Amino acid sequence: MEKYLINPNQKISTINKDIYGHFSEHLGRCIHEGLYVGENLDIPNVNGMRKDVVEALKEMGIPVLRWPGGCFADEYHWKDGIGPKANRKKMINTHWGGVVEDNSFGTHEFFELCEQLGCEAYVNGNVGSGTVQEMSEWVEYMTFDGVSPMAELRKANGREKPWKVKYFGVGNENWGCGGNFLPEDYAQEFLRYNTYVRNYGDNRIYRVCCGPNAEDYHWTDKVMWRARHHINGLSLHYYTVPGSWEKKGSSTQFNDDEYYTTVTKAYKIDEIITRHIEIMNKYDPEHRVDLIVDEWGTWFDVEEGTNPGFLYQQNTMRDAMVAGLSLNIFNKHSDRIKMANIAQTVNVLQAVALTDGDEMVLTPTYHIFKMYKQHHGNTLLGSFITSEKIENGGLKMPELIESASVDENGVICSTIVNVSLDKTKEVKCQVADSAVKRVVAEILTGKADAHNTFENKNDVVTSVFTDFELTEDGFIAKIPPCSVVKFSIEK
Repeated sequence: MEKYLINPNQKISTINKDIYGHFSEHLGRCIHEGLYVGENLDIPNVNGMRKDVVEALKEMGIPVLRWPGGCFADEYHWKDGIGPKANRKKMINTHWGGVVEDNSFGTHEFFELCEQLGCEAYVNGNVGSGTVQEMSEWVEYMTFDGVSPMAELRKANGREKPWKVKYFGVGNENWGCGGNFLPEDYAQEFLRYNTYVRNYGDNRIYRVCCGPNAEDYHWTDKVMWRARHHINGLSLHYYTVPGSWEKKGSSTQFNDDEYYTTVTKAYKIDEIITRHIEIMNKYDPEHRVDLIVDEWGTWFDVEEGTNPGFLYQQNTMRDAMVAGLSLNIFNKHSDRIKMANIAQTVNVLQAVALTDGDEMVLTPTYHIFKMYKQHHGNTLLGSFITSEKIENGGLKMPELIESASVDENGVICSTIVNVSLDKTKEVKCQVADSAVKRVVAEILTGKADAHNTFENKNDVVTSVFTDFELTEDGFIAKIPPCSVVKFSIEK
């Protein structure tokens, strides 16, 4: 029997709701067909935003949405996406599939989407191919409430009052598709561009600096050394790729070894986060700069017959395990992680929803995010679980990964992931110095390759979990293989 201790006396940090954020890029069918269908199609929509997806994301509890990229952000020129749609400049999306981007979804449409979702806006600016003036004018256009050229242009395009921009990314992946900078050179460019990202009125922009790709600790060191006094958040990108970048592996057809390769590689993000934070601490011992994991998730080969540049993949219980263990890790690092954004919201990579015409299906990953919604804004508690270890390809991880938090009413939320494919794990949970009076639980489980399709939309959904017994100070539960269980504990 595994021992699980939750200490409600050890309150560590606030779990920012934006850790459960999402990412939308002009890539494949994420925006066009996924989030936005325009006003002229038969697909039910409100001002062009498809109703089924918006309602599902609201129910899931989407807190923040990143846009317009991704690599696309560093070739996006925002003035091409404003004004009458018939007059908007068309462009070739050179990063993603070589298709025509008609710019019918631009600044006004993005903020309309955020307003319908009730979420915060995270806008990513163009450092790679844009100018300081272009970025400065975009911030003015979005946030200035007064008399100025950009404010007047916004008003002429139908928006009298400015929007609120909570987060602004000064470039994206500038070590790669965002310009192939050396870290010292990017840090200097960040300082130059960031100087002109103005705060207007009461809108105070949180500035995200381009941080490292995965294990590039040199990038973190050099950028923090040069620019730390001007950074609010440093981004980190890490994708779970079970194979090589040339042959990543199938999203639905995999053996046990490929499954364990995937989850152990996903778990590696814990070590990567820890090492980057250690470097950040060297230059920022006061913890003024946050870590922003604004691209993460699984990346497999595209589904057969789809455009290779559209990155469309199915989503199985294996993806749900990656989502569950990753979110538990982010919770555990919530003293430093302020926001994370899974890639990507609809129809791309580890999506929470897939669409086909007027049909929509919710993925196992969607159900994880909805289940974990209870953590939003809670206080992380000290917790520890014993567990056997899995070793695969030189990587090790525990079979059980958990996190626990408490809300303002004293209700504890505990999420436990059992990544084992064949072991039911008996867990004895004790809540320190507490008499537990009530526990309710729900579970997401199934075979590792189980997934929802347009023909069978509910093969993988959450259900009530009852395989546990209350004790005086907790419970004893049997956690099935390949499952995620959430416990709500009332003292």
